[in-house]
Amino acid sequence: MHVEDEEKTTADWVKEAQKGYIRVAGLIILNKRPAHGYEIMKEIKDKTKGFWKPTAGGVYPILRDLERTGYIEGEWSTQKNRKRKVYKITETGEAILKRAIIKQSELANSMNTMFQEFARDVLNMEPKKLPMPVLPAPFSAFLEEKSQESEDETKNLERKRTYLKRTIQTLQKELQTTKKKLAKRK
Repeated sequence: MHVEDEEKTTADWVKEAQKGYIRVAGLIILNKRPAHGYEIMKEIKDKTKGFWKPTAGGVYPILRDLERTGYIEGEWSTQKNRKRKVYKITETGEAILKRAIIKQSELANSMNTMFQEFARDVLNMEPKKLPMPVLPAPFSAFLEEKSQESEDETKNLERKRTYLKRTIQTLQKELQTTKKKLAKRK
C-alpha cells in the first residue's frame, strides 16, 4: 500500500469515527444551552480548531433522530428573520449523555492500553521508555468551559512542544539502538 493510500484510508477511518461522535457532541453542546443545527456545527468546528467540520447532511439527521427518541426537543423560532429549529436536551438526554461519557472514558483507557501493548509487542519498546500518546476523550473540548483561552492555549502548546521533544529524543535513541542491532546481524 502506498503512503497516499494509507493517508486516504486513515482519513476515511477518522471521518467514520466522527460521524458516530456527532450524536454525543450535539448532546454535550445542548446540555450547556439550547442551539440550532448550524450553531452545533459551528461549535464543533470551533472547539476542534477546524479539525472536525460536520456538515448539515451529517448533523440534521442525527438531530431528528435524537428528537424522535426523546433525547432532545426542538421548537421553531424566528432568528434574524429566519425560521430555525432550536433544540434543547431533555432529562432522558442528560442521563444518556452521562452514560455515553463514562463509556467513552472507558474506551479511551482501553485504547491507551492497546497502544502500550503494541509498543511493547510489535515495536519491542518498553512503554515506560517511550512516552505513550494519551488518547484524548473526543468530547473533552466540548466539556471544558471557556476561560483564559489565550493563556491556557499558550501553556498547552508549550507542554505539547516539551512532550514532542522528549518523544522525538526517545524515538531517536530507539532508532539508533535498532540500527546497531541490525548492523550486528549483517
